[in-house]
Amino acid sequence: MSRPRFTAAWMGVIGVAVLVGFSAGRLAAARQPEARLVTLVASGQTVTGEAIVYPVAAPAKVTAIILTLQPGEETGRHTHGVPGFGYVLEGEVTVDYDGQDSKVYKAGDPILETMTVVHNGRNTGQGPMRILAVFMGAEGMAVSVPESVQGSVPGSVKAGHQ
Repeated sequence: MSRPRFTAAWMGVIGVAVLVGFSAGRLAAARQPEARLVTLVASGQTVTGEAIVYPVAAPAKVTAIILTLQPGEETGRHTHGVPGFGYVLEGEVTVDYDGQDSKVYKAGDPILETMTVVHNGRNTGQGPMRILAVFMGAEGMAVSVPESVQGSVPGSVKAGHQ
């Protein structure tokens, strides 16, 4: 009985098949986009210079919202009482902070929002303004408190008081 013979031609065919398979795998991997990381903001302070402090009085609760304001619309004067991060998705908003300069935020801008300083956001752009806002609070704590009820809602504080 004779053994199969691997001639140089067959070895070449096998080599090409392995190379094609290897190259196809590498090409498929090359087509996949690389993961990229972009840090928007990294700080222990809010936009008004307050130290970020997480509530510990109740179980943690994260709330994410998208706020939309039409041109000229306002949020009304309010505080948050809990740490919050905002990201302007579209448009422009001007925020007036009591006792501090106003700040203008545009699409792509991050905001580490103030917790205790009363502020008001106003759409100062030509079209809709949308912000993704994420609040790191606790069960039973309001994420936004109108100035008119400051101190009467758990987690709210009057400007300048903690």
